[in-house]
Amino acid sequence: MTSLIAARLGHEFANPALLETALTHRSAATGTASNERLEFLGDRVLGLCIAEWLGERYPDEREGDLGKRLAALVAREALAPIAEAMGLAQAVRVPPAENRSGLRERANVLADALEALLGALFLDGGLPAARAVIRREWAGLMEATAAPPMSPKTRLQELTLGRAAGLPEYTAISTTGPAHAPLFVVRVRALGREAEGMGESKRVAETAAAENWLAGT
Repeated sequence: MTSLIAARLGHEFANPALLETALTHRSAATGTASNERLEFLGDRVLGLCIAEWLGERYPDEREGDLGKRLAALVAREALAPIAEAMGLAQAVRVPPAENRSGLRERANVLADALEALLGALFLDGGLPAARAVIRREWAGLMEATAAPPMSPKTRLQELTLGRAAGLPEYTAISTTGPAHAPLFVVRVRALGREAEGMGESKRVAETAAAENWLAGT
């Protein structure tokens, strides 16, 4: 599968071990490096390249609106479908016991692997190699919305502040699942009403809770 991913990236790695590491989930990293450090680096590379691209594309837009666009384009919800389309769900290495658990298809695993790939590209080919992949794979998202997007949490916050009701209150309800694939449940309370949301991180669960709250208005 690594050869297929390399072909999709359009980059011949001088150090193929970087690609191998980028595709190794921490649950399968016994005695070898996982993709966590590359994911840390790739997250910053992605943010820089997207910020650069937005600056070129919207030269007259305010910093706040550019920030909203950036947040949407680097969010896990944006990365996971891109990673899926690139075939990472089949390429990420996990333990044999996890093959049927759906770990590969989890949004956080896919997003982390994609960021790790960008980190590997940066180390192997510099910023131009990473930039080329980002501009190709994110082109559809960049074209998708004319107005700056707004997350459910931001929309809910603006709604409550607009009614002089203060900030929404988020409460962690439970955490289940193994350490490498947790599932969080969060409750949000605003304007006398509550809603819950689930996700693979507290942030994702909070977003889901806000979205469910807004869906009930």
